[in-house]
Amino acid sequence: MTRVKRGYIARRRRKKIRLFVSTFRGAHSRLTRTIAQQKIRALVSAHRDRDRQKRDFRRLWITRINAVIRERGVYYNYSKFIHNLHKRQLLINRKILAQIAILHRNCLYMISNEIIKKEDWKESLEII
Repeated sequence: MTRVKRGYIARRRRKKIRLFVSTFRGAHSRLTRTIAQQKIRALVSAHRDRDRQKRDFRRLWITRINAVIRERGVYYNYSKFIHNLHKRQLLINRKILAQIAILHRNCLYMISNEIIKKEDWKESLEII
C-alpha cells in the first residue's frame, strides 16, 4: 500500500498557535492541547487586564493630584478641586493634571488660585 501524505492545513493551524505560545515555559509551549488552552487563557487575561489597566492608571492619577493638592493646602480634598474645575469649565483630564502636578507644580497652583479667585468673586456678587 502506498503512503498517504496528508494536507498542510492542520499543520499550518498548529504552527500558527505554536508561534503565539513559543515563549511560554514547559509543556505550555510544546504539547498541542496544552498550547491551545494556554493561548485561550492568555487572550482572556489580556482582554481583562486592558480594562484593569485603565482603572489602575486612573487611580494613580487621582492619588497624585490629591497628594499635591493637600500638600500645600490649596484645597482640602480632590473632589472639591475637580468639582470647581468643571464648574469653571476648565476641561483638563486627570492624566494631564497628574503630569502637571508632578512636573510643574507651580502651574497647578496657578490653576487652583484662578479657581479660588473666581469663586471668591462670584461669592461677593451673590452677597450684593
